Amino acid sequence: MQYDLIDLRLFIAIAEARNLTRGAERVHLAPSSASHRMRLLEAAIGTPLLIREPRGVRPTRAGEALLRHARQVFAQLEQLHADLAPYAKGVRGHVSLWANTHATHAFLPDSLATFLQRHPQVSISLEEHTSPEVVMAVARGEVEVGVVADMVDGAEVELIPYRADRLVLIAPADHPLARQPSTAFAAVLDYPFVMLHSGSAIHTFTMNAAAALGRHLEVRIQVRSFEAVCRMVSAGVGIGLVPRSAVAEASARQPLAVIELQEPWARRDLQVCVRKRELLSRFAADLVACLTDSEEERG
Repeated sequence: MQYDLIDLRLFIAIAEARNLTRGAERVHLAPSSASHRMRLLEAAIGTPLLIREPRGVRPTRAGEALLRHARQVFAQLEQLHADLAPYAKGVRGHVSLWANTHATHAFLPDSLATFLQRHPQVSISLEEHTSPEVVMAVARGEVEVGVVADMVDGAEVELIPYRADRLVLIAPADHPLARQPSTAFAAVLDYPFVMLHSGSAIHTFTMNAAAALGRHLEVRIQVRSFEAVCRMVSAGVGIGLVPRSAVAEASARQPLAVIELQEPWARRDLQVCVRKRELLSRFAADLVACLTDSEEERG
C-alpha cells in the first residue's frame, strides 16, 4: 500500500464533511485533485472507501475503519509534536509518572508544581491507573515512578511513604447516614452513589469493593473530580466515597456529613513506588526526592 499523510488528512476531511468538494476545500486541494487522490487511495488499499450518493458521499465499512485509524494516526502525531516541543525549548529530561486517582486529584498537583518550579528543564507525563496497575508497571520497568495506595503480593518494588489519608463516606447534611459517626460499607450499598467517571482508578476500586460483597452500586451520576462529587452530594443527588483530604476543602463551601468507614481498605496511605531507588535515572531520582521530602523541606 502506498499513501501519505495528505491522503489520510483528505480522507478524514471528506468523510467528516460528507462531501468531496467541501472536504477538498478543508485541506486546500482542488476537487479534481482530491477525487484523483481518493481513487488512488482506494486502489492502493484494494477496496472502495466512499459510497458516492446524489448529495454527497459516505464511508463504506472499510472507510469507517480507515477513518478511525486515520484519526488515531493524527492524534499520535500531535502527541509526538507535544512530546518533542519541550526539547526545543531547553527541556533536557522527562519522567513518566503513574498514580492512582487519590494521589492524582488530591496531592500530586501541588507536589508536581513544586518539582517543576525547582526543575524547569524537566517535563512530566502523568497517567492515572489503579494501584495494582501502577505497581505492576513499575515492577516490569514500564514506568520509573508510581504513587499507590495498595501493594501487590510478590511485586519486586520499593515503597516510600508519601501522604497519609483515608477514604470516607460523605452524605447530605439531612441524610439518614448523617447521624452516624461510622458505618460498614455493606450497610450503605442500598443508597444511590455519586462517583468519579468510569475508568478512574477509584471508580474501579469502589465497584470491585461492592462486587466482593456480592452487590452492585446504584450510580446516579458520574463526574470528573472529587470537588464535583462533593457538590453533587451536598445537593442531595446521592452519597459519595472520597478521600478525607478532598472533603476538607469542600466542606468549607457546602454542608456535608462525613462518616467514617469501618473497613481496613479505607486507610489510603499513599506511597511512592519504584523498582530500585539506586537505579533511577537522575530526573526520576530528583522527582522521588521531591515527593518524599519532609513537609519542612517541601515548604
